Amino acid sequence: MKRMRKRGKALVLALVMAGATLGLTGCHGSKGMKKFSIPEELDTSKNYEITFWAKNDTNKSQTAIYEQAIEEFEDLYPNVTVNLRLYTDYGKIYNDVITNIATNTTPNVCITYPDHIATYLTGSNQVVPLDDLLTHEKYGLGGSEVLFDSPSVDEIIPQFLEECRFNDHYYAVPYMRSTEACYINKTYVEKLGYELPETLTWDFIWEVSEAAMAQDEDGNYLVNGQNVLIPFIYKSTDNMMIQMLRQKGAGYSTEEGDIELFNDTTAELLLEIAEHGKSGAFSTFKISSYPANFLNAGQCIFAIDSTAGATWMGTDAPLSDIAEDKIVEFETAVMPIPQFDPENPQMISQGPSVCVFNKADSQEVLASWLFVQYLLTNDVQIAYAETEGYVPVTSKAQQSEEYLDYLAKSGNDNKEHYDVKIKATRLLLDNVDNTFVTPVFVGSASVRDAAGQLIENTVKSVRRKQTVDDAYIATLYEDITALYRLDQLGTGSGIGDAREDLGPLPKTSVALLSVLVLVWLGIGIYVLAGYVKSRKKER
Repeated sequence: MKRMRKRGKALVLALVMAGATLGLTGCHGSKGMKKFSIPEELDTSKNYEITFWAKNDTNKSQTAIYEQAIEEFEDLYPNVTVNLRLYTDYGKIYNDVITNIATNTTPNVCITYPDHIATYLTGSNQVVPLDDLLTHEKYGLGGSEVLFDSPSVDEIIPQFLEECRFNDHYYAVPYMRSTEACYINKTYVEKLGYELPETLTWDFIWEVSEAAMAQDEDGNYLVNGQNVLIPFIYKSTDNMMIQMLRQKGAGYSTEEGDIELFNDTTAELLLEIAEHGKSGAFSTFKISSYPANFLNAGQCIFAIDSTAGATWMGTDAPLSDIAEDKIVEFETAVMPIPQFDPENPQMISQGPSVCVFNKADSQEVLASWLFVQYLLTNDVQIAYAETEGYVPVTSKAQQSEEYLDYLAKSGNDNKEHYDVKIKATRLLLDNVDNTFVTPVFVGSASVRDAAGQLIENTVKSVRRKQTVDDAYIATLYEDITALYRLDQLGTGSGIGDAREDLGPLPKTSVALLSVLVLVWLGIGIYVLAGYVKSRKKER
């Protein structure tokens, strides 16, 4: 009798497992969480522990600012503990979040980018829409129950806040903002017989870069007397292509998720870039290394990098990565990126934002939101902005006496008031109206990567003596499309299209799960046959 019961249980288990496994072949991804609803009051009688994932390179000052902010926040809200986890790369944060969405183990608060958030939204209700929280009477920005001097919604720079809005909702708040700058060895430009124009153009950069390639009979470059020189190095080639297309009025992508990157203008740009890559006048970070290292060693004339990277740039850079005996004395000019149309400058707006992840306990989410608000206070905003060439995201901080005094002391020292850093900061402050952002949708991060890879592959190819022509570019378009699976994004791959689940499983996964189904069904049939046989014997 016991044996018969065991066989019966085994049969039930086998059939249940087969059914469950079969269900997995339909779709995959997290089914999400219950939609967040704002509690009427913050429950201070219970303790909450929240996790904060942030990015930091080697700048210990930034780590200290995070730690100080957490300490001060916990003093105000003693029932809330904030655990800081630092990453060295935004991509690693992105990958870990994606991994944890499937098991609902995301952090509470995360510094990230809108392109990444678009993918986070494929897990239903994983990221909290902030529309109601931003304006909540008690706990919104500047709310009556907030225990610190929080900025109001109106005090967040409108252009920066709008960057966090997509699919008709705000899914983040800006934390810091930057753009790209061209850091120039003005001494070498003038040595070559040129003067910097009022507005930097692509034609000017290409011309000077090619002129700098002249060498003496020993193979040393005339402009620097060294045997190493890359006149023009670009850190982020994705930004390079995106901004070139924007300045040309050419397509890149649409708000609906249509990919327009592979067009005739892109091809024309790649052919020109190929020429300068072939001569050695142009290279990229991925191919050659950090632009700042070459600039500071007198081996680069035009180094384009984020304004947030200003503390690495120049003879007196406080965060220079090369040995002191390799540093060359030169005058550093800081200018906006080159333009095709100087009368209509276009530059990208970038920088980290902060999102809040949904949790089963709405009180925990509310505590997380309050911590996010604390990151927008003047103390945090100004302190963090002063570490690098970032700009605070609130007018409250930008117009404060403390911040204006910081800007006014440009050049007073080569640390806190390093002149190149403050010049880079002013560059963005003076050009906010000339900045733009790229459309955000599921897969927009892949389109961005593809834009940069077009340039990387082209430069690598000419260095390998390959011919770059129309036929090459046609093949390149196909290769990049396949590499980033852009043909699988489809037309109109907006955020709302994929929010309930992550779509059908890959064919290999379906095949594997199908095998598992057959295995469990086989076990079930075997157990059933044994069960029937034993019943016959008993009769």
